[in-house]
Amino acid sequence: MEIGNQIKALRLRRGVTQEALAQHLGVTAQAVSKWERGVATPDIGMLPDISAYFGVTIDELFALSDDTRMERIQNMLWDIRFIPQADVDAAREFLLEKAKREPDNGRPHELLADMENHLSREHREMAEEYAKEALRRDPDLRDAHAELNEAMGGRNPDWNGCNHYLQIAYYQEFLREHPDNWRALMWIMDQLIDDYRLEEAESYCERFAQINETYRVPLYRGIIAWQRGEREEAFRIWEEMERNFPNEWCVYHNIGDYLARCGKYDKAMDYYRKALSVQKEPPMLDPLQSMAQLCEIRGDIPGAIAARREEADRIENQWHISGEELDMVLRDIQRLEKKL
Repeated sequence: MEIGNQIKALRLRRGVTQEALAQHLGVTAQAVSKWERGVATPDIGMLPDISAYFGVTIDELFALSDDTRMERIQNMLWDIRFIPQADVDAAREFLLEKAKREPDNGRPHELLADMENHLSREHREMAEEYAKEALRRDPDLRDAHAELNEAMGGRNPDWNGCNHYLQIAYYQEFLREHPDNWRALMWIMDQLIDDYRLEEAESYCERFAQINETYRVPLYRGIIAWQRGEREEAFRIWEEMERNFPNEWCVYHNIGDYLARCGKYDKAMDYYRKALSVQKEPPMLDPLQSMAQLCEIRGDIPGAIAARREEADRIENQWHISGEELDMVLRDIQRLEKKL
């Protein structure tokens, strides 16, 4: 529906004349008539006033299709670091209404979850800065340390504060209804392994092996061995995985992760480079992010900057992405440059 038709429909719904709308907007009735007949369109600067007059969003003023609005919400979540509250409210209202209309469509709730997690990351960023400022002013503030730890995703030393029993229980129930959902099997294994519930993790791994023939099966068998403290056995499993799946970049990236975990940084860097090299373009950029972090941990700030710059270049020129995903990397480069 064109914007002129939408203005007409909204005007008639509200029961006002073209003259009344024109007077409110400070234009002539002839201008409103031209909009509604499709002869002309309102100046872009008038759209906020028109949408406010009818009590609709600008998206609704253009009568965008649901698919277009969903796409715009997703792009907003990708591209904007701090989302204005009005945009959050409008997106939430639309998604909840669409979910009510389409009870078998899970995508609106998926986007709602994405948006709420985006907002929580916004809040954690702000909490981190507030906590750091509190500690700058008074280094002995006990609770400021705790708030900073939570904001930065730090380790909670209390078992009852860091175990995953509720998420595990959710996936146990989920898998009773969807026993062959391999992604759910991976998520429950991740939580069980992190909680050292290794016998349970092994049983799910065997279920996983029955429906999945990818590198992920030996990967999880190795992770379970690692969590038991059997590092040599874990790397033996992963070396065989590398031989059997030589073209899977995730194989090299995951081995690199565990080499980094045991302090073998040079070998980890080699595996991250291999993970980057075996991918088709445009490659996933996780290896570069890991390389930058390893360089910074080792005090190699120029190396960290180089990895981040390569990441930014690939985001812009291979993925052709702008907005927050690129800006986040550029901000980190600025942070690193201050350390030189």
